[in-house]
Amino acid sequence: MSLPVVNATDDAPYEDPLDLMDEIEELKKEKDASILAHFYVDGEIQDIADYTGDSLKLARDATQVETSTIVFSGVHFMGESAKIMNPEKRVLIPDMLAGCSLAESCPADQLAAFQEQLRSEGREFDTVAYINTSAAVKSLCDWIVTSGNAQEIIERVPADRDILFVPDQHLGRYLMEVTGRKMMLWPGSCMVHEVFSIQGLIRAKRNHANSQVIAHPECPQNILEITDFIGGTEKMRQYVMSIAEPTTFLVATEAAMIHAFEKSAPQHTFVPVPGIITATGETCACNRCPHMARNTLQKVRDCLRDESPEIEWQDYFEKARAVLDKSLLK
Repeated sequence: MSLPVVNATDDAPYEDPLDLMDEIEELKKEKDASILAHFYVDGEIQDIADYTGDSLKLARDATQVETSTIVFSGVHFMGESAKIMNPEKRVLIPDMLAGCSLAESCPADQLAAFQEQLRSEGREFDTVAYINTSAAVKSLCDWIVTSGNAQEIIERVPADRDILFVPDQHLGRYLMEVTGRKMMLWPGSCMVHEVFSIQGLIRAKRNHANSQVIAHPECPQNILEITDFIGGTEKMRQYVMSIAEPTTFLVATEAAMIHAFEKSAPQHTFVPVPGIITATGETCACNRCPHMARNTLQKVRDCLRDESPEIEWQDYFEKARAVLDKSLLK
């Protein structure tokens, strides 16, 4: 399923956020629902969620939800994963058009064709997919990883097998460095992490003496080379929590993550690293995912009230479930 990049701006009339939060709390009780919210959605949604976290934590949390309905405030592939792990539950997402540039960069038919080409050449390999992929792609893979468990999973792949890593070339390159395993890399990248400006980062370091740079491994190599701490969203959160002395952190990941940082480690100052508009060379505050930004309080309320949009079970979910189960839960 191709999910286009769209403008996240809506023309919905203004509604008071506090009133919306109250309405959502009532609807959760009425509909027997729990809300899961990724760290990249707006802070006000994180504040009313029952579970917040990165992709790995939320995939595991989804298996612990006791209500009959899950509202997944994130993007489409996350809602699919929640449904895959909970086939008996109703899984709703606030906006069906909340896609993912990484998932879109690796269509299932193209992956299947490339795998067949490799097999015809006599290559013996495991396909390892970043969780930012469609369920159809997951069903073609041997392992699923998140930024939180990728190194551990790579080390579980038998040494005598090649690795095809999809779809994030930057995360794959980073994993080759930290594990020493050579991999075939699919040429995908995250539209948010791809735009960070190296010049903007250097300027920010100059303007904030004694600051530390923390970056997601989806960032390009030139950003990671001058980063003090590299880790997935949860590892970054744990890192800033581990430092007691008030510090300024320059953050190279989706800017909404700063909300979780500020809640977890309020003693620090967090500054988003600027992005760059490649067509003009201008720096910009463009390190927001337009898909994550499609999640709003109004849409969370509406999907609870209307019980729609819903992620429907597909035949290939069963195969994807076996891969997710062995990769994320065992």
